[in-house]
Amino acid sequence: MYYPEELVEEVRMKNDIVDVISGYVKLQKKGASHFGLCPFHNEKSPSFSVSGAKQMYYCFGCGAGGNVFTFIMNYENYTFGEAIKMLAERAGVNLPEVEYSEEMRKKENHRARLLEANKEAAKYFYYQLRAKQGEIGYRYLSGRQLSVDTMKKFGLGFANKTSDDLTKYLKQKGFDERLLAEAGLSSYDEQRGSHDKFWNRVMFPIQDINHRVIGFGGRVMGEGEPKYLNSPETPIFDKSRNLYGLNFARTARAGNIILCEGYMDVISMHQAGFTQAVASLGTAFTSGQANLLKRYTENVLLAYDSDGAGVKAALRAIGILREAGLTGKVIDLKPHKDPDEFIKNEGTEAFQERIQNAENSFMFEIRILERDYDLKDPESKTKFHKEIAKKLCGFEIEVERENYLEAVADKYHIGFENLRRLVNTYAAQTGMVKPVERPKQAAGKKTTPEENSRRTQRMLLTWLTDYPQVYPRISQYIKPSDFTEELYRKVAERLFSDIEASNYNPAGIVSMFEEEEQQREAAALFNTKVEALETKQEREKAFHDILYAVKKNSYEYYSGRLGSDMDALNQVIAGKKALEELGKTHISLD
Repeated sequence: MYYPEELVEEVRMKNDIVDVISGYVKLQKKGASHFGLCPFHNEKSPSFSVSGAKQMYYCFGCGAGGNVFTFIMNYENYTFGEAIKMLAERAGVNLPEVEYSEEMRKKENHRARLLEANKEAAKYFYYQLRAKQGEIGYRYLSGRQLSVDTMKKFGLGFANKTSDDLTKYLKQKGFDERLLAEAGLSSYDEQRGSHDKFWNRVMFPIQDINHRVIGFGGRVMGEGEPKYLNSPETPIFDKSRNLYGLNFARTARAGNIILCEGYMDVISMHQAGFTQAVASLGTAFTSGQANLLKRYTENVLLAYDSDGAGVKAALRAIGILREAGLTGKVIDLKPHKDPDEFIKNEGTEAFQERIQNAENSFMFEIRILERDYDLKDPESKTKFHKEIAKKLCGFEIEVERENYLEAVADKYHIGFENLRRLVNTYAAQTGMVKPVERPKQAAGKKTTPEENSRRTQRMLLTWLTDYPQVYPRISQYIKPSDFTEELYRKVAERLFSDIEASNYNPAGIVSMFEEEEQQREAAALFNTKVEALETKQEREKAFHDILYAVKKNSYEYYSGRLGSDMDALNQVIAGKKALEELGKTHISLD
């Protein structure tokens, strides 16, 4: 998809990145930048930086970075076209009819065709449920006490017992077999050829937050396996970044979102008036889904099954919610197994009462932990208290830790001071605050000379974005060709050109690149961590050393490629002269 660069820049400049990201992430100003918890990975200490001056974001923990367009694309799972439309509407900018590059036309058309195939499949399933061949599915859903309106709202359908009728139907509609396989609607083997992925199943269309069908879940009728079958991951369906029912729940305005395990739980809860219910998509709850929920609420209530597997899943989800900065509570469904069963037997008022009395997630964890110990046995009881102290050490904020310490001591009659001493003892042995988890360097991986040279090049570009006024003083010593990585060189060419034209614009440089990985890498070039230096003299020396190191690396790089390459020879001659001059030159950062 192609828009004129001037229009792209207008949309970007009218959407201040700090304002936009503040709508998704809680930011706090520190120095020249704003910091918050990264929405793209789990962390407890803010490493997500947003620079108003550069109009860029960068996470020092996971490396996510870019401008306002890349943020919206990553957070909302949007294409560039969808992101620019959203931001243009936000800023009141009118977009012209789209011009497509050939590559983007193919990419957009392919994505649109996948969505269209799913839409047609959903319509076909919907029709089949209401036809004679869908009677078994309709009886099943009616038996689950779903109304006609509820079935319509969620677009419920049926996949016939025959194994290839959907494939035939969609091929008649002009969809080729390869696309149907990529969409997860059909499979292929040598015996049967192309055949339906789903058959003899009640079908649950899965929609994104914009109500577009991106996948399906199907429950088998009878004894077939697997009981539930879900669409595979596709270019339009990322299970870890979507939730079933969120397209409705995000507008519920209930002050919380209820997280369930299954599609039927969500549907029955919506029918009962609890339209804030969502469920994960046939997989365990993920950090990506927690960050998605964080956009719409701070309070998540868990309504998982009350059996052993449900309790285990709830404990896992609690940890993920806590790391995402969300408040989690657990709804007690006993004596029933799941929300659907509870509501059918107890009614909506009773369920609302359970919501109001939902248990604090930490106290739930302690209550479940208690099952593993015999509190009548002194040794076992002591071990239980030690485990409580260990868990309390997970709270980094003192006042929060004290509040939970008081609540636990009161419930289990431990004695507040006794428990506090136990916590302090454990903290002294192990460290009270857990360090933030960051991606680890591969075992045995050592920093190479090549990586050192790349790092100095990144540091120089970061310095120049922080001190663009220094460029005229060093332009005689440094050229884009001194950056030996191709992407670095492209960034340097654009950056130097922009500074010379008094059009300093780091965020615009990121938009030069179409691939997300290249955008992340370009953003990293402007956000390389530089050692904090107190005095001007120290900063100027550090800058000089980095500049000299980049030039020296360039000289050595081209010296090794001399041969008959005249360009390399000229680069070496110029590099040697520049190095001699740099060695005796002071560069002011003022």
